[in-house]
Amino acid sequence: MKMRNHTPVTEFLLMGIPHTQGLEHALFVFFLTFYLLTLVGNLLILLAILTSSNLHTPMYFFLGNLSVFDIFFPSVSSPKMMLYLLGQSRTISYQGCACQLFFYHFLGCTECFLYTVMAYDRFAAICHPLRYTVIMSPKVCAILTLSTWVGSSVHASVLAFLVFKLPYCGPTEVGNFFCDIPVVLPLACADTSLAHRVSVTNVGVVALLCFLLVLASYTRIVISILRISSSEGRHRAFSTCSAHLTSVLLFYGPVILIYLRPASSPWLDSVVPLFNNIVNPSLNPLIYSLRNKDVKLALRKALIQGVHTCVA
Repeated sequence: MKMRNHTPVTEFLLMGIPHTQGLEHALFVFFLTFYLLTLVGNLLILLAILTSSNLHTPMYFFLGNLSVFDIFFPSVSSPKMMLYLLGQSRTISYQGCACQLFFYHFLGCTECFLYTVMAYDRFAAICHPLRYTVIMSPKVCAILTLSTWVGSSVHASVLAFLVFKLPYCGPTEVGNFFCDIPVVLPLACADTSLAHRVSVTNVGVVALLCFLLVLASYTRIVISILRISSSEGRHRAFSTCSAHLTSVLLFYGPVILIYLRPASSPWLDSVVPLFNNIVNPSLNPLIYSLRNKDVKLALRKALIQGVHTCVA
């Protein structure tokens, strides 16, 4: 593609979800509801983990990290989207668009790494119970967590640099409710083949590698569970993994549909991210608390203690 001699773009226009004209107020209520559920649910999970000494274990340490990122992940796009659904400006600055893309991939990649680390934690707990406290020591947990942040930062920095080093001189209409690679890259007025190949490869390799590591962990976990003689023991072992496995499946589904399909679809580019950005973060607190007696008990104690403190 030849370079066009136009004025560089200073802002983009977020077009929102296709074919939803006239539904702005209904969509605002829908998104606000899920956003509030995400904030409240994940804050409650954090409260339960921080206030209960019984939950100061590696599994809940990583769950607490996941709750933090589930709070920030929808915050990348939801506030701006809800503002323009209320009639505010749909424009977003060039720098704001770059920040959205960077933090979307930074937080998304961190969650991907965290799910992998959590699978390894469950593998260590079930397959090597006697050595679990040594394998998942506080130092190891801290190193794994820091590694997820650093690795995600590098991943997102590479993607943001490749996309926004390209010149943008119009059009400025972003065919989505936030800035992401599939909808921003086609707006560049230069050859995007290198950025496209690297971004697809980068996202694909990270997602595939994490998925294979999760799959390997659960293959070993299933083998170990099947060797347990009592049905009660097998049920107890599987129940500690079911919540994490459900979250992993809900996380990877949209990622595959958005980045690893052969052809672009404007409808999928807008609708599928809604699940990953808005719905999924609100489901994790339910998934991890409804089937977990320890979390429910800790949360109940924390809320009762809070009520008593307020009354006193």
